[in-house]
Amino acid sequence: MRTVSLVGSTGSIGTQAIDVVRAEPDAYRVVALGAARSVELLAEQAALLRPERVALADAGRAAELAARLPPGTELLVGPEALVAISEDADVVVNGVVGFAGLPVTLAALRAGRRLALANKESLIAGGPVVQVARSTPGAEIVPVDSEHCAIHQCLRAATTEQEMAALPALRAGALRRLILTASGGPFRGRTLQSLGEVTLAEALAHPTWSMGPKITIDSSTLMNKGLEVIEAHELFGVDYDSIDVVVHPQSIVHSMIEFSDGATLAQLSEPDMRLPIGYALAYPDRLATPFGPLDWTRVGPLSFESPDRQAFPCLDLAYRAGRLGGAAPAWINGANEEAVGAFLDGRIRWVDIPAIIASALDDYSPFTPVSVDDVLEADRAGRELARRAAAASPRVLR
Repeated sequence: MRTVSLVGSTGSIGTQAIDVVRAEPDAYRVVALGAARSVELLAEQAALLRPERVALADAGRAAELAARLPPGTELLVGPEALVAISEDADVVVNGVVGFAGLPVTLAALRAGRRLALANKESLIAGGPVVQVARSTPGAEIVPVDSEHCAIHQCLRAATTEQEMAALPALRAGALRRLILTASGGPFRGRTLQSLGEVTLAEALAHPTWSMGPKITIDSSTLMNKGLEVIEAHELFGVDYDSIDVVVHPQSIVHSMIEFSDGATLAQLSEPDMRLPIGYALAYPDRLATPFGPLDWTRVGPLSFESPDRQAFPCLDLAYRAGRLGGAAPAWINGANEEAVGAFLDGRIRWVDIPAIIASALDDYSPFTPVSVDDVLEADRAGRELARRAAAASPRVLR
């Protein structure tokens, strides 16, 4: 039986991971749960799964949670609690939202564990530092993002086990490019001029996926896809010139790889995040429980189109940061989180998000992070520049 630690267990990824574990109770045992502050749901999950340890980052709510935990469950509290439960299980699922997931990623890899990675920001922002931790014997990353999971599955079908184990040092001569698919978000087809007055409710109305507010806004700006381009570069060692994005509104084809002879491999399924979560838990095997199987008699037409880079400039901003390398991805990630937070708070317009990020990236001071402190400094600097730019933007009413 494989042991699992669910970090960020009360979020979208965590709750769906519990669905997967409960579907195959003889295969997986959850030994740890962790969340930032969602005491009520965390207590319910602990009562259901009876883990050995539960971690809560918000120390102010420790007594409230302690009173609701099952007998024998150890409670860990404080900023390092989530890190502490990221070191012991066979598989660590990192479902923490945003840059806060970096310590979890590093802890799991440095402990030589499998990291089921849903927190793209930690790999993007901390790429150089994460790659060092990734070299720890036994450490591996199996991506949970649907797009990167799709690429992982396609590469697995086309390469040997030794080549898969060598990721991100993949430099297969026969591989021409990776193709990430994007749903296009709620504003697909809208012109830049028509996006000036979009509302928060409109931006949060994703047509395909049910996600948290930050990721949903990132999807609406295509920054989510831009960050995934950087993540694909870090995961698979493929140059930015060989990573493309195509809009696919049906979200059936989750991504593709193309070979030098023109052949393409793709992974298809209904949009269901439990499939990539289960893939990461079971790898190199597969779940016995199907999630997202297709009824081919009802799939209908599949369409593909180029992203509108004028209406959604965040995509090219991410490419620019990725090509700059060094701390630029951390810089832009911090700026983006700050800008999205300002939009969610009603302090800026949706169209101000890319302008604020571009302003911050224009002031990027090149350097290569070699420690977590360096990553934190790049994140801080990007956030500070974005905060100033947001403060100078016209205020809006929610």
